[in-house]
Amino acid sequence: MPNGHRHLPPERVVTWLAMAGFMGTGKSRIGWELSRRLQLTFIDTDRVIERVSCMRIPDLFELYGEKVFRDYETEVVRRCVRLDEVVISTGGGTVVRPENRAALKARGPVVVLTASPETVYRRTKRSHRPLLQHEDPMKRISELMAARSAAYDDAASFKVSTDGRPSVEVVEEIVDRLQQWKRERDAAATAGGPDREGGA
Repeated sequence: MPNGHRHLPPERVVTWLAMAGFMGTGKSRIGWELSRRLQLTFIDTDRVIERVSCMRIPDLFELYGEKVFRDYETEVVRRCVRLDEVVISTGGGTVVRPENRAALKARGPVVVLTASPETVYRRTKRSHRPLLQHEDPMKRISELMAARSAAYDDAASFKVSTDGRPSVEVVEEIVDRLQQWKRERDAAATAGGPDREGGA
């Protein structure tokens, strides 16, 4: 860390948080770096699903369809909210299911990462994303983003853009916003307001 950094030494602002947002917004990369910053364990739900199902996600989609994948996702979310001292990176469509949103929001802060359709396409065009196997991927990305927008809005404790930004800058903004989130939550609890979210 550079000298004079106001977060020295690293603080555990929270001991549980989830990363959400569209595919290609940087959840895995930022989530992993944030976990190191906060000295927490990083868990990627897609990788957990692959281990539990003994299948790669594209193969799971192809053989069993999206619903089976989403059922796996919901079960993994149920397990993850029981953990502590973790940063959870969720799949792009995880928070579309209301029960997943409710479980994550009740457990702690949910950081939603955002990026433009152009950025998402650039980051994902070389990967085999089942939902982007389409003759016009850019159109598909824009349609999916629009369809999921309300779910991301509802899930978010706050949103952070990753467009054209180095990961270290994004991580530091998240830490700052988490501190603000915690201050507001603590103030509400002190004032006798509802304390609905965990993870402090």
